[in-house]
Amino acid sequence: MTVPAIESASPLPDDVRGAIERAAVSRVKWVHRDCVRANDYNPNRVAPPELELLVLSILEDGFTQPLVVLRDGSGYLLIDGFHRWLVSDDARIRERYGGFVPAAEIEADPVHRMMSTIRHNRARGTHAVLPMAGIVRTILEAGVPVPEIERGLGMEPEEVDRLADRSGMPERVGKRLAKAEFGRAWIPS
Repeated sequence: MTVPAIESASPLPDDVRGAIERAAVSRVKWVHRDCVRANDYNPNRVAPPELELLVLSILEDGFTQPLVVLRDGSGYLLIDGFHRWLVSDDARIRERYGGFVPAAEIEADPVHRMMSTIRHNRARGTHAVLPMAGIVRTILEAGVPVPEIERGLGMEPEEVDRLADRSGMPERVGKRLAKAEFGRAWIPS
């Protein structure tokens, strides 16, 4: 096993070094995607535009996260990374990586592996509107053309326009709420 490079300003205690060396991410290996099979319980779904964005991400940045797999009798069972595995069959990605995908292997019983899949899915979070608007404005101010932003962020032209024009966004939302009619069961404070 290759010991991971550990950069630290001070020596690490043996228990910390051991934990790092035992972590699945310290043992990432490249396996052929055809040796990996999807689990039959993942509830996560990704729309086609976001899948295309994932393809673009892998083509431009490479694989930045390994699949999480469990070794079984016929190869590997996928625990996390279904969509990375799915798009790895895209001709451009397959050609670049020869059909191989990075994988971090874990050991888990059936209940733990299902829980692990759900934890991985839920831990990713969502994007808040105002911070996204700030990012779009920063990119625009850097001189990036709108079509490049649309392509690079997987956005429609209207989405870029709305995020770029975030001025007054909180006020517009507030006015909409102020005009809303509320039932007698709920009185705004």
